Amino acid sequence: MADEMKTPLLDDLEKGRWPSFVTDLKQAAAKKASAKDLMGQLEKSYVDRIGHWKHGGIVGVKGYGGGVIGRYTDMPGDFPGVEHFHTIRVNQPSGWFYNTKALRELCEVWDKHGSGLTNFHGATGDIILLGTTTDHLQPCFDDLANIGFDLGGSGSALRTPSACVGPARCEWACFDSLDVCHTITNAFQSQLHRPMFPYKFKIKISGCSNDCVAAIARSDMSIIGTWKGNIRINQDEVRACAQGGMNIQAEVVDLCPTHCMGWDGTTLTLDDRECNRCMHCINLMPKALRQGVERGASILVGGKAPIVHGALLGWVAVPFIKLEPPYDELLEFINKVFDWWDENGKMRERLGELINRQGMGKFLKAMGLKPAPQMIKRPRANPYYFWREGVN
Repeated sequence: MADEMKTPLLDDLEKGRWPSFVTDLKQAAAKKASAKDLMGQLEKSYVDRIGHWKHGGIVGVKGYGGGVIGRYTDMPGDFPGVEHFHTIRVNQPSGWFYNTKALRELCEVWDKHGSGLTNFHGATGDIILLGTTTDHLQPCFDDLANIGFDLGGSGSALRTPSACVGPARCEWACFDSLDVCHTITNAFQSQLHRPMFPYKFKIKISGCSNDCVAAIARSDMSIIGTWKGNIRINQDEVRACAQGGMNIQAEVVDLCPTHCMGWDGTTLTLDDRECNRCMHCINLMPKALRQGVERGASILVGGKAPIVHGALLGWVAVPFIKLEPPYDELLEFINKVFDWWDENGKMRERLGELINRQGMGKFLKAMGLKPAPQMIKRPRANPYYFWREGVN
């Protein structure tokens, strides 16, 4: 089927060193008419230099307000296979761990009901099933539920929480990111499946400040592993790094963002009062430097991609919180944030934009939090924050 269609612009994307999505499209087009017409429409979009999708209504499954993104072509006469081409978001397991049985069952369901095209995974973290018709939405959901999968979030709702692999594979995890993600997902099913917020809300969880899920830049609430106390230093291992050819002064000390380290050729010193726990030095010398013993997380709020009002990085709201089951303190804080944002946010206003508009002081007061130096990038140089006794 794919060979019958002329797609010179798509063919060009198969050239070069890296694998191309076009090759996957052609494989799917050999079996599915919808995938074939998708290729035709995409080729047409490249020629016309416009997209040919339109918004034609809201579709979904019983009891859910989200999880399905309606998609329709504006050229149904030319490409009937994508007249309806809805996307289904499927809630992924914490850390994106699957066994082969689960993957086979998932693919069988999608081959039965959709185009066979998938995206592992979307930007939020969901399994993305690309392209089905309206009449297949409910049967597809029913079959997904039978094999243990649920829908993810879409629309003005809590989006599917996602987390790094954490303690399953990483020695730097300061808490069980997988269990925290699973707990949050279960605790906020209503907010996930039935959109009720001013706009989308994303929670992403990284077990340490390496932030392997890019939570700080992409999520309204990021939970980032950290520690209290001093970094542990093994001076013998530091000297072994130097003897092994590492330029500790240039590669470690000079690149410390807070300049809190020193190296005299035999001994590494570190002023932990100035350390912002970025883990740059630990990543370079993992045998020589270790995190502090008391571990937990920092909670940051307000991060988002550059839609509407521009990109924002998360602000520190809670510098340190112990994260141990059943996570009551964390869940209580999330509920407070939801309530304040839902009460004060405008339509299509993300949490970070609301904090920008009303001020961090109002947010902290609503959360019952006291200001802390960690909430400011350069607390000694910022002239716009004033610590007044009895205020804030």
